[in-house]
Amino acid sequence: MPSRKLRRRPTPSLSEQLIFTAIGTEWRIDTRRALEPAAVDAIASRAEEFDRVWSRFREDSAVSRISRHPGRHTLPPEAVKLFGLYEKLYAATGGALTPLVGRALEEWGYDANYSLKPQPSVAPVPRWEDALEWDGTAVTTSGSVVLDVGAAGKGYLVDLIATVLAAHGLTEFTIDASGDILHRALPETVEHRLRVALEHPLDPALAVGVATISDRALCASASNRRSWPGAHHIIDAITGRPAHAVIAGWAVAESCLEADGLATALFFVSGAALQERFDFEFVRMFANGRIEISADFPGEVFG
Repeated sequence: MPSRKLRRRPTPSLSEQLIFTAIGTEWRIDTRRALEPAAVDAIASRAEEFDRVWSRFREDSAVSRISRHPGRHTLPPEAVKLFGLYEKLYAATGGALTPLVGRALEEWGYDANYSLKPQPSVAPVPRWEDALEWDGTAVTTSGSVVLDVGAAGKGYLVDLIATVLAAHGLTEFTIDASGDILHRALPETVEHRLRVALEHPLDPALAVGVATISDRALCASASNRRSWPGAHHIIDAITGRPAHAVIAGWAVAESCLEADGLATALFFVSGAALQERFDFEFVRMFANGRIEISADFPGEVFG
C-alpha cells in the first residue's frame, strides 16, 4: 500500500497550547484562548485521580489493590462507562478483548519495571465470566487478577478532561493524547474540520491516509506503539499471545472512549462485524499491507 510523508497540521486559529505528560504519555490541548490556572490545575487533578484508580504500575492504585486482595472492591462512578464498554467489546470480540490481560502483559515483559523480557511461559488469560463480576458499583474478583484498561482507558481520560474544559467555559478545543484525538468546534468556525494523518505503523514518518473529523473523536491503535523484541502490548486473550494479523486500527466515533476501544477491537474482529453493534467508522491495516476502510469513513487511504 503506497504511503506519503507524514505532516502534522495544527488547527489554524486554536493557537493556545497546553502540553503536559499524564498516564505515561504526552498530551497536547489546543484552545482558542489560554487556559486559566484553575483549569490547568483541574486537568492535572483529573489525570492524577484517573491514574490513581486505573494504573497497574502504581502500588497505591485501586487496580494494584484488586490484584493483591481478591474480593469486592467499590470503584468510582467513572467505572460505569468504562466497564460497560469493556463488557460490550468482550462480547463483540468473542472474548479476545478484555481488561483481564494485565497478568499476561506483565509476563510478556510489559511490567511495572518495564523489563520488556518475555517469561518462558505465560499463564492463560482468565475468562471474564470465571474471574470477574461487575455490578455497576463494584467489581468482585474470585482470585488474583491484574486489570489493564489500556485498550480504552486513555481515550476515556480524554473524554473526562474534555468535561473539565467544558466546566471552565471552553467549547472549542482539540485534545491529542498521543494519537487519541477529540475535536470540539462550532460549525461556523474555521476549525470546524480537522485533518489528521493516519501514521504508518511501520514508519512514523509516513502516512497511509488522512481523516477529516468534525466534532468527533479519532483514535489509533498500533502494534508498534509499545513493542519490544518478540512482543507488543495488544494481547489476544483467547490465545494469550500478542495479536499478529492486524498491525493498526483507526476508529472515528462520538466519544474517545468508544473510538479507543474500537481501534483495539479491530485487531480481533472485522470492522463490519463491529458496526453491527457500534456506531463508528474505521480503517484497519493488516501485516501484509492490505488496508480496509469503511464506506463512510471521513477521509481516504493512499493508493
